Amino acid sequence: MSYITDVSKSQEYTSFRSNIPLRKIVVDSNSTQGWKIYDSGPKTVHCPLICLPPVSGTADIFFKQILALSAKGIRVIAAEHPVYWSVTDWCAGFKKLLDYLELDKVHIFGTSLGGFLAQKFAEYTYQCPRVVSLILCNTFTDTSVFCYNESATVFWMLPSLVLKKMVMGNFTREHTDRRIIESIDFMVDRLDSLSQQDLAARLTLNCVNSYVEPHKLNAVNKNITIIDVFDDYALSSPVREEIYKFYPEAKLAHLKSGGNFPYLSRSDEVNLHLQIHVGRFEGTEYSAFDKGENNKEEEDNHQ
Repeated sequence: MSYITDVSKSQEYTSFRSNIPLRKIVVDSNSTQGWKIYDSGPKTVHCPLICLPPVSGTADIFFKQILALSAKGIRVIAAEHPVYWSVTDWCAGFKKLLDYLELDKVHIFGTSLGGFLAQKFAEYTYQCPRVVSLILCNTFTDTSVFCYNESATVFWMLPSLVLKKMVMGNFTREHTDRRIIESIDFMVDRLDSLSQQDLAARLTLNCVNSYVEPHKLNAVNKNITIIDVFDDYALSSPVREEIYKFYPEAKLAHLKSGGNFPYLSRSDEVNLHLQIHVGRFEGTEYSAFDKGENNKEEEDNHQ
């Protein structure tokens, strides 16, 4: 398929990598690895939009969101976690990252595993909420949907090739849509860049027995947007219906198509939904937007 453009060699991606530095932040005393983040947009914003990737993704898969939304004055952080073998350890590590970045509250855009972990973090911090809102894309509320609960405990010892095949089994290439094919190829490239430990740990988080307790997300319940695609993607309709039941007050953002990775294949539509979502908080203490000069003048006048 020679007509396919390599996303990683595109002008947009090249511009992203050359203009926005990758930061590595170690928050765990027993870790030689650290979180990898891209932080773009006004640093005066203290309630940014944080993007969390799926099992196969690295922080740079959100480059289209970072470029488009930061240009609108929104602070966007794409975060890729180091090796954590339990959801609780991940939540503790993410909390340390927010503390390090001096972010008291955040909006989270989570995709697949990233969406599940975003919900678990809102649950983890429910007594002292850190999550203002959630945007959930192609995600789930219970890891049992993957049918790997019992074998998940041995993922740490499986070779990379076996782990990659497990992930790739969810990538359907039976598409004629050029942008969806390009998004799959880019994600396969990202998957290949992950170490055996990274991949084994992510699959463990994705598959070891765990589920969301919705009653602990009451503080964020009315501030949820669910982005769904209606073509083929890795999760089944019952999984989608379950998340609707969990969050009956959520705003629904439906895309006709987009595959597993609509933030790449349908970035314009996804970015619009993200902008609308965080736009609901503009002018409040939870704004992800930089305060314009007009707002500053109004504040000065009030003072």
